[in-house]
Amino acid sequence: MRIAKAIKKMATGNIVEGVFAINKPIGMSSAQVIRDCQTFFNPSSLFAPLMQKEREARELENKYQKNRRRGSKRQLQVKIGHGGTLDPLATGVLILGVGKGTKSLQDFLLCTKTYETIVLFGASTDTYDRVGRVIKKGQYDEVTRSAVEKALEAFRGKFKQMPPLYSALKMEGKPLYEYAREGKPIPREIATRDVEVTELELVEWYEPGTHTHRWPVEEAEAAEKNLVDSVWRVAKRQATTEDDAGTLTPEQQEEEEKAFAEYQSTKRKAEERVDELVKEEQPSTKKRKAEGSSQTSEKDAPMMSGALGKLPPSGKGSNLLPPPLSPDTPPPWEGKGPPACKIRMTVTSGFYVRSLCHDLGEKLGSGAMMAELARTRQGDFKLGGPNCLEYSDLLEEESVWGPKVESMLALWNSGSKAPQ
Repeated sequence: MRIAKAIKKMATGNIVEGVFAINKPIGMSSAQVIRDCQTFFNPSSLFAPLMQKEREARELENKYQKNRRRGSKRQLQVKIGHGGTLDPLATGVLILGVGKGTKSLQDFLLCTKTYETIVLFGASTDTYDRVGRVIKKGQYDEVTRSAVEKALEAFRGKFKQMPPLYSALKMEGKPLYEYAREGKPIPREIATRDVEVTELELVEWYEPGTHTHRWPVEEAEAAEKNLVDSVWRVAKRQATTEDDAGTLTPEQQEEEEKAFAEYQSTKRKAEERVDELVKEEQPSTKKRKAEGSSQTSEKDAPMMSGALGKLPPSGKGSNLLPPPLSPDTPPPWEGKGPPACKIRMTVTSGFYVRSLCHDLGEKLGSGAMMAELARTRQGDFKLGGPNCLEYSDLLEEESVWGPKVESMLALWNSGSKAPQ
């Protein structure tokens, strides 16, 4: 009874909502970050008024609206979404919208972003990064800093980029990665995309033997190697022409444009679809009873704990990368191995960093892959900035993260919120 009165009293306070960013850890899905935020936000005093507002809105729903809520959707939680997913391999700025702030997330899909990536030379993978399977290996003795800087000149400004085979784009209603997984030839050439790199620089160079980055141990099967190699040959041929749109019929061009528009508009939802694969199963009623647990009703659920700390990561989306190799594991090469470098870039929407890493390796004739990726800026949100929360702060008590999140949302509502 006292809890209910406290909730009622706090619900009359200010409703806190808006947009802020969080520094996503490596290995974690963007959807898992949202779940972790909800784990702490749901019982907090900071978001109690927002939760009460949603509870009151649900009480006014008719029977049809209530029946539409099934399973997890019936659970009352702080409404959170993200403004552009980050791969599990990536770290950095993940923009989150809370409450009404979710309505502004679509704007961030089209804003410019700044990335820092580590490029490892000497081999190419099916996914264009270090967690894929090796497709081919190349010579890297002549890959020097000066050679890389010269090759980067071709990737500045506006140019056409081919998306990775393992992308969300579709061809004849089927995702491209399914053709690769099934070892089937793609029906036609993959259309390249108009992209723009406004800034591009090599910021660090790692000589052979001075870094710990490694190629994957697993190699792709022959059928997949043949398919991917044929796609790469198409990419090289398209790169030599000024405009490859003429290779498509009007119907095919329309399909490509439709697929790309769908990809852009559903980019945030893609993470939710992937997350279904790692969705944590809720224990059955029978199992809960056997364990002596009881399910608290939504109205009676305690809202005042807010003192959670050190609980995540525990979800199945918390560690989606294979465990790192032991330091004693011999490298997959003889001698000192290949060089690597760190590249910083500012790009427009629709740009694939992993494609740049791969294409850079192809241009140098050695092969290359993305070993690390960090999004350091998206729109006005920057790592270390006043509107970007460290994930480690989230794991502390509300007295630590609460004032920071409240300040960030206040900054957004004050007008510092225009995507760039």
